[in-house]
Amino acid sequence: MIYNVTDYGCIGDGVTNNTAAINALTKSLRGKGGTVYFPAGEYVSGSIRLYSNMTLMLDGGATILGSHNFDDYPFIKLEGFTRGTRHGIISAIGERNIRITGGKIDGRGKYFWDNMESDYERPRTINPILCKDVTITDMIIENSPCWTVHPLCCENVTVRGVSIYNPYDSPNTDGINPESSKNVRISDCHIDVGDDCVTIKAGTETDPLMRDRASENIVVTGCTMAHGHGGVVIGSEMSGGVKNVSVSSCVFQNTERGIRIKTRRKRGGCVIGASFSNILMENVGAVITMNGYYCCVCGEYPFPKEILFDEGPQPVDALTPRFSDIRISGITARGVTGVGIYLYGLPEMPIENLSISDVSMEIVGCEEGFSPVAAFNRKRCYGEGILIENAKGVTMQGVTLKCPGKRLTLKNAENVTLNGKRVDI
Repeated sequence: MIYNVTDYGCIGDGVTNNTAAINALTKSLRGKGGTVYFPAGEYVSGSIRLYSNMTLMLDGGATILGSHNFDDYPFIKLEGFTRGTRHGIISAIGERNIRITGGKIDGRGKYFWDNMESDYERPRTINPILCKDVTITDMIIENSPCWTVHPLCCENVTVRGVSIYNPYDSPNTDGINPESSKNVRISDCHIDVGDDCVTIKAGTETDPLMRDRASENIVVTGCTMAHGHGGVVIGSEMSGGVKNVSVSSCVFQNTERGIRIKTRRKRGGCVIGASFSNILMENVGAVITMNGYYCCVCGEYPFPKEILFDEGPQPVDALTPRFSDIRISGITARGVTGVGIYLYGLPEMPIENLSISDVSMEIVGCEEGFSPVAAFNRKRCYGEGILIENAKGVTMQGVTLKCPGKRLTLKNAENVTLNGKRVDI
């Protein structure tokens, strides 16, 4: 059954706060489901809570405008969830069979960017938590206050035909971030944001709710990415592990990095079984980066920086992250402004069993100030081709490279081959 929100006290005039009226309607449908329909208009609202077997449907001329009243986004209180994040503009916890489709959501994020210093106090736009069978399709989302689409500890998630536009200089406005979730398919989306475009995460060492759940069986295909810090990214929150990721048939334009995997010591988790194929990159800063020394806070540092970022080996334990069994093929990168391939593992846990094939890179400049990895006390490099440190079992075949700087730099690299020739030291 379809329920028109204007029949339940909502006014689409772009001014009236409809938070209470919308939530009174969705709450009344709890247990029976139905379609909550927004006809053409602009509906100001804070967090809208959805329940099982419910569809949120926006007419092509309908827009939900994020409320600027902080109280319209209550803090989430869940056992094991330590971040203190507010409920998203669209929110659901522990529900199943939820659909969100059509129209536009304008988070009006500038108000939050200007008035909330902490990322965790800013609401996401769409934030299902502990949900199953979630579908998000055929809509526009812009100006998200923080991460835009954030399925957290969810199963069976489809995101299709979604266009996301956040200003390139807006803080921490990632596009689509499946976290500690499994069976996720992201397809035919356009993502132009102020942080990473698609980021696969699995919690931090201080997040018990996510830490015990891997992100696995993730597909990203047929998408375009623009202006983000990375095209498709894994980490840095990966304590629960990331397994079985497939990224294919995508275009990255003007992103700071293309393929990006990042973590640090004491974060734990592993990235195993990821594949990237058939990707065109234009005007990116770096084509491929893998970094075990990522130094952005992403929560507090529960360990001394001298341990986390020591360039010498540290003892291996359950909190030592690992990158392994990763395949990258069919990459064409034109107009690269920083560096081609930058692999920087930990000395005690090198990047291992990595295959890179059929990759063409044209590095055209030395962008001043560019760093391929946000690493602690690491020297920057510009216009270079391939840099590998702390890695073993790296096979590069069919790699062509044009660059103004040094073509190949290796340190503590074992069993490395480039176009059939062993080059390790």
